[in-house]
Amino acid sequence: MAIGGIDRSSIDAMVAQLKATAARMEAGAGVSKSQDASAPARVDFADALKASLDQVNQVHQASDKLGQRFAMGDDKVSLSDVMISMQKANISFQTTVQVRNKLVSAYHDIMNMQI
Repeated sequence: MAIGGIDRSSIDAMVAQLKATAARMEAGAGVSKSQDASAPARVDFADALKASLDQVNQVHQASDKLGQRFAMGDDKVSLSDVMISMQKANISFQTTVQVRNKLVSAYHDIMNMQI
């Protein structure tokens, strides 16, 4: 069933990708399932930031490879797939830039505080 131009399988695939990324971040940060359920899981900011940047890089590289395959005439790659992957890469990059801008702004605000 199509929902606003996106079929259900695409949405399910995106949800699965988000769950896989969350699981990788938990595994990479050394969070064990044996921890107390009431205690919040601790994730190192640097590790979370690195994982996020690595994911943005992977999305960008996958988009480039798909574009190259289309340009080389691969019949298995459609133009719509290439354009969607390029837009996903662009959105993830723009999100990263906005997060960076907010972090820099917060840093400047903290540095300009009077003690």
